[in-house]
Amino acid sequence: MLRIAVIGSGPSGVYTAQSLIEQQDVPDIEVYVLDRLPCPYGLVRYGVAPDHEKIKSLQNNLRTVLEHPGVHFLGNVEVGAAGLGLDQLREIFDAVVFCVGADTDQHLGVPGEELSGSHSATEFVAWYSAHPDAATRRFPLTARSAIVIGVGNVAVDVARMLSRDAAELAATDMPQGALGALADSRVEDVWMVGRRGPSQAKFTTKELRELGSLPGAEVVLRPEELERDPAYRDPGRLPAVARRNVEVLRGWAEGTADAAPPKELRRHRIHLRFFLRPVELLGDAATGVRAVRFERTAPDGRGGVTGTGEFEEIEGQLVLRSVGYRGTPLPGLPFDEATGTVPHDAGRVLRDGAPLPGVYVAGWIKRGPTGVIGTNRPCAKETARSLLADAAALGERTRKPAGDPVTELTRAGQRPVAWPGWLAIEAAEAKWGRGLGRGTVKLPDWAGLLEAARTVEVVC
Repeated sequence: MLRIAVIGSGPSGVYTAQSLIEQQDVPDIEVYVLDRLPCPYGLVRYGVAPDHEKIKSLQNNLRTVLEHPGVHFLGNVEVGAAGLGLDQLREIFDAVVFCVGADTDQHLGVPGEELSGSHSATEFVAWYSAHPDAATRRFPLTARSAIVIGVGNVAVDVARMLSRDAAELAATDMPQGALGALADSRVEDVWMVGRRGPSQAKFTTKELRELGSLPGAEVVLRPEELERDPAYRDPGRLPAVARRNVEVLRGWAEGTADAAPPKELRRHRIHLRFFLRPVELLGDAATGVRAVRFERTAPDGRGGVTGTGEFEEIEGQLVLRSVGYRGTPLPGLPFDEATGTVPHDAGRVLRDGAPLPGVYVAGWIKRGPTGVIGTNRPCAKETARSLLADAAALGERTRKPAGDPVTELTRAGQRPVAWPGWLAIEAAEAKWGRGLGRGTVKLPDWAGLLEAARTVEVVC
């Protein structure tokens, strides 16, 4: 029996497990999907906006894999500096595949970034998605103006959550605390700001259009900023998504597409701004951030932008930075600081150019934070093919000890939550939601999750 540990239960981890157990070339494989959290699904559970039910339904596909007889989910297992090391994992498993994603945010690198009221967009997403690490976070929603720096899908999600009516969000699985805070929010103006032009924005057209369909929000554009982008004036050569984005923005700017509800229903204004580069967050330690100073940029003719020496301040007491993700080093593994990834050859981890036996990567820690959820599938398949090609050599080594993985993980100081524990969490969230007169509502903290999970015996 070849025992494989997959570290991470998001799409890349589950697709890796699926590729390993659905193949026919190497018999007798068992896959153990380990996760730091007691809940599976990674960013599908904790990164997809609660009002995106269609995308969240992907959990059903991931669930089918995790319920396969040859796959064992073990949550609440810490791997890394605060938990199991690579050597310990290799004593229990024949091979280890790291699918840990890119778990930190890129920084702006400008003065004032550390002021209170300045947060990464990921922190805000984790809070309204009930990630247990974010249970105690608080955001200044008494602010009248919020600034979202970035023009990708995460930035759009954040702007939408700040502008959507709380009554609509009550139908989602958003935790009760976040729902109440957003219901009491005083934010009226949401500024979503990009340093380049509309044709280079990273949001998808579907996400963009959602901003224009919010019942209580008006999208505000500045036509002169749109016109500054050469591709906006001549979008025919743009990739399909960028071209559709430009068409939507042009329709709003020219008034040929409805981007505003009736005036009596408007509560929020979403300002889409382009060609502005943040240079400083203004404020002080006592009162926190009060505004962001931007430098106007202009196209440089090579796909980038250059500063113009003209500056503008936008008032905002809440700043959410959404400028990308970055992987972090893993103890015992090589790491490329320039790319924020683990060096590899088709998923085989490389140290000084040579494969590290039995150690593999898939997902963002392998290729960087690029692509959509489906991009993880071919990435995982490539890594699985490499592992299966190495199966004979992996099977020759002797594991020490060779006992049951749950027992060995427990001996190593872990308290695994197996699949029955996760099902108990699901049941507790459904019960909690019914008590609130809502549907399923996520438990937002570690104590609640683990208490629910421990109502069943930990078995695998």
